[in-house]
Amino acid sequence: MNPVSRKAPTTAEAQRRLAYFNERRDAIVSTIRELVEIESPSDNKAAVDRIAEAVAQKFSRLGGNVEVRIHPAKDRGNHLQVDFPGKSAAKPVLLLGHYDTVYPFGTLAAMPCRAVDDKLTGPGVLDMKSGIALMLHALAALQDWHKEDWHKAGLPRPVTVLLVSDEEVGSDSSRPITESLAKKAAAVLVLEPAYGFQGAVKTARKGVGGYLVKVTGKAAHAGLDSQKGVNAILELARQIEKISSFTELKKGLTVNVGVVSGGSRTNVVPAEAEAQVDVRIARIKDAAGIDKQMRSLRPFNRKCKIEITGGINRPPMERTAGVAALYAQAAAIAREVGWKLGEAAVGGGSDGNFTAALGIPTLDGLGGVGDGAHALHEHILISELPRRAVLIAGLIERA
Repeated sequence: MNPVSRKAPTTAEAQRRLAYFNERRDAIVSTIRELVEIESPSDNKAAVDRIAEAVAQKFSRLGGNVEVRIHPAKDRGNHLQVDFPGKSAAKPVLLLGHYDTVYPFGTLAAMPCRAVDDKLTGPGVLDMKSGIALMLHALAALQDWHKEDWHKAGLPRPVTVLLVSDEEVGSDSSRPITESLAKKAAAVLVLEPAYGFQGAVKTARKGVGGYLVKVTGKAAHAGLDSQKGVNAILELARQIEKISSFTELKKGLTVNVGVVSGGSRTNVVPAEAEAQVDVRIARIKDAAGIDKQMRSLRPFNRKCKIEITGGINRPPMERTAGVAALYAQAAAIAREVGWKLGEAAVGGGSDGNFTAALGIPTLDGLGGVGDGAHALHEHILISELPRRAVLIAGLIERA
């Protein structure tokens, strides 16, 4: 295939691209299977470091003066950065993703990676090892399409890949790296799973926060001296009702008390109780307000003490003009191969929240199409892989 400028390819060329990936569909599946069978739970550093090394080798084999860098992490797995030079002096596109999964080590034995009809199953196959494989194959295709002769391959523009080890557990160690690289990029393409079986991309995500509400009362014997005790659980119950009232659905603001614990024995007035609270915001301007509400909680029973910790840890990804422009590019690429690409706003967060909040055009949900992320029925649709690869390759060229 001849080198292609950032202009839209002809219809015939777009179809050739789709055919190119259809011919390589089994190879893409093979790459996904290999990655899925390297288990990588977020809390197992040795396991996550193993997949980092395996993926690093795969990117290295793409060639083209690729530079591979490992960012060491002490308490989590290491993070992987891969830089590809380009033929133009444009800012790089940042391909963003993660290789950690939510599944405990050993899950693969009960949840093997199998292809049944159009489904490929396995832990992390959707979220998001198929996204990593699509990165690899899209970049390989671009090198092939843009090579100047039979001996020299290259990308049309610089590309940086960042794969992190802790996205599923908050991205605490990787966030500074993600934000630093995003600031240097023209656009960020997030290879998290698509939305729904129609494969919609994600143009908005809610911001995420977590709070711990801890109540301290006073213990006493429930039968002999109950009046001398101060019931922390009763106080927490009143606080939960108050906290739940902070939800404002019209604003896209939800507050959910998800985990509650307290007390020691039934015959003891409980001296301690606590609640874990999940907060989701659709707009960054609502972050300060909900934080103020949480921190303004005061005891109903003045003999109790309340301690509030936590905060908003992922800003929302809002549908800015930059995000909308990237979506328009993606929709145009899809139309070239006869596909109507939808968009969606979702409640969950990703590392794309960080980059979008910096004002960098970000498009999320470019990875695999399927269902069951974080669940036993997690799977992708094999038939969707070729056009996802076409979409990613096209966006790298044009973003």
